[in-house]
Amino acid sequence: MEPLKKVRLSDQVVDAIKKRISEEGFSPGDKFYSENELKEKLQVSRSSIREAVRILEVTGFVNVRQGKGIFISNSVGGSFSAFTDWMKNHEPSLIEHFEVRLIIDPKAAAYAARNAEKSDIEKMEEACTEFVRNFEEGNIAGLIKADECFHRILAKSTKNRTLYLIMKTMTETLSEGWISSLHIPGRIEKTIVEHGSVLEAIKSGDSDAAEKAMLHHIQNALDDIRSSINASL
Repeated sequence: MEPLKKVRLSDQVVDAIKKRISEEGFSPGDKFYSENELKEKLQVSRSSIREAVRILEVTGFVNVRQGKGIFISNSVGGSFSAFTDWMKNHEPSLIEHFEVRLIIDPKAAAYAARNAEKSDIEKMEEACTEFVRNFEEGNIAGLIKADECFHRILAKSTKNRTLYLIMKTMTETLSEGWISSLHIPGRIEKTIVEHGSVLEAIKSGDSDAAEKAMLHHIQNALDDIRSSINASL
């Protein structure tokens, strides 16, 4: 198989792994390639592989067993029940993720409203446009990347290097929050509206409104995750 092209990598890596599962005869219960093996076979970064595997686990294609490896799910195909089971199993880390973001993201939005340059705002607008486009195309991998990109650009526009590095690390190594929230029915549509409110406040230079809009966005995502977990109990 040819190495993946660098262009639109996030849109390709999940499909590439699904294709290997299908074409190479893997059956439910079989042990799949390790992250290192996938990295070599697909010639992409470890972080791209890790995020793709998380997406596939959330949607029910694979099952990651700590210390044992990646296994093909017994119910390949991506059901909502597989997603809710994944959320229940990862509830503590998901709650922690959003508790930290409730501290960081609203203040980042406030600082962005004060410090963002025209080029920063244009990049945030592009991320929002990309998010909508991926929603219309049903591209979950692309949605997750666009969501992470919006928050990462916003953090960079604060001109606070430490804050930006924290957000960059979270988007690159702690992607469970983005993956989980965007699989909840209705959350994508809410995110489009909420990102728009944050961006409008930043464009107008209103730090208080930007902080409140971001707090509303993150709290809503956390509430939706808790509701989904509770509804499945």
